[in-house]
Amino acid sequence: MSKIFQALAAISIVAGAVSLVTQAAAAENNTPPATTATRPAANGPDQSSVPNAAPPATRTQTTGQTPPDPAVKEMNERERSKVEREGK
Repeated sequence: MSKIFQALAAISIVAGAVSLVTQAAAAENNTPPATTATRPAANGPDQSSVPNAAPPATRTQTTGQTPPDPAVKEMNERERSKVEREGK
């Protein structure tokens, strides 16, 4: 049992050391981006879609939400009045 424990401990130590070395090497190679980077033009020649192509929403459009069940509506009303009387 102790040999298995020693082997696992050794493997864990080696894995930790390898992880630290790789992280240090990766940190050295990362350079920050240039501060002179430019953004692409909003309506440049590469843009193939038309922004805001959909018509504006109207007041009669539905959201797909169905009216609440009367029992749920009643429970909500009771809770709302309870909060108004007693507070949270």
